[in-house]
Amino acid sequence: MTSVTVDESFQGRVYPASGATAVTAGAVRAFARAVRAVHPAHHDTAAAQALGHADVVAPPTFAVTLAQRADAQFITDPAAGIDYSRVVHGEQSFTHHRPIVAGDELSAELHVDRVRVVRGNAMVTTRTELRLADGTPVCTAVSTLVVRAPEEQ
Repeated sequence: MTSVTVDESFQGRVYPASGATAVTAGAVRAFARAVRAVHPAHHDTAAAQALGHADVVAPPTFAVTLAQRADAQFITDPAAGIDYSRVVHGEQSFTHHRPIVAGDELSAELHVDRVRVVRGNAMVTTRTELRLADGTPVCTAVSTLVVRAPEEQ
């Protein structure tokens, strides 16, 4: 019999935002290059401003950089019982309430929405709410993590 990989009582837990992260134009441009996002609004301030934005606009998947930092609060919580070497990222989705733009100061609140253990493997669904300092929602990132069961001894 394999042991449980994640404490199921963590379902429903909320990890409050631990400060804000400044989105920089350099970070947006570097991410855009890394994912080969070629739209000028990701690289050129003037192109972004021509579209009505204050500065360069992050590609939609840029939110994962903030969401994964929030996920780390849960994954590294010793009480959760997660062995990071057994974690596989299963699925990711984003609901953008508005674009992420260089100059934004975003907080990330993590919700552990679901923990389901089957045969020792845990399927964990987390939701990160990215917001501006005034509480304005920017993006909801939902992630499914699989925490594989330890091998039997």
